[in-house]
Amino acid sequence: MARFTASDGVGLAYDDHGSSDLKPIILLHGFASNRHEGWRRTGWEAAFLQRRERVISLDTRGHGESDKPHVADFYGLERLTQDVAELMAHLDIARAHIIGFSFGARVGLQLALSHPGQIDHLVLIGVGARLFDPSRASDAMANALLTDDVGAISPPLLKSFRLFADAQGEDRVALAASTRAAPHAFLPEMLEAITAPTLVVVGARDLLAGSGEGLADAIPGARCETLPGCDHFSSITSGLAKGKVFDFLDGWLGIDMPT
Repeated sequence: MARFTASDGVGLAYDDHGSSDLKPIILLHGFASNRHEGWRRTGWEAAFLQRRERVISLDTRGHGESDKPHVADFYGLERLTQDVAELMAHLDIARAHIIGFSFGARVGLQLALSHPGQIDHLVLIGVGARLFDPSRASDAMANALLTDDVGAISPPLLKSFRLFADAQGEDRVALAASTRAAPHAFLPEMLEAITAPTLVVVGARDLLAGSGEGLADAIPGARCETLPGCDHFSSITSGLAKGKVFDFLDGWLGIDMPT
């Protein structure tokens, strides 16, 4: 594990595997997860290393071995995006492939808007058109994370996130603070500015993400790949997802960016 300090003083943990002369890939995990659970246990890290690529995985602030402020002001999508940009500067990386799952995909999407020149390819896993839904229940998530009565948590999706956070030993107060940060809304017209070749990967049963095609349609030249039989959580462990991403990075999916 390595660490660096973000510009606001928060310490962030990351792994950097592979030679600096290899193409860098930055992996951004989902909410209540961490770099080990999101990318090592699921086989992504080993698969990229086998392909002789440089793999960098970051513990998002509030997660894993990164610092965990308990104040919402330390979070927000713009701040998390800046952490990635600062990590790239810290490692002297000018451009990289960005791969994000779920909330990590939201960070990657914002990075493509605010730092377009730093992204070679963008992969968004576990997100879809529900990104455009403004009614995200941040208070309900925070309450689910903080309650002592786990059995009373409803709906089941919130309970799943709570149990997952407990299983990972995450700091639930920090996670609750991050959900209460200033809301950030994506609008379809905003995504017209994205210039990076983009792949959207969603499970066919992923009700949390919504329509992958609906998201891809808003991004110029983007392609959507749907994983049969996968829900939100199983999409990140899917071998088929890895194959789709590898084909995309290697140019086999035939994605043509508009001129």
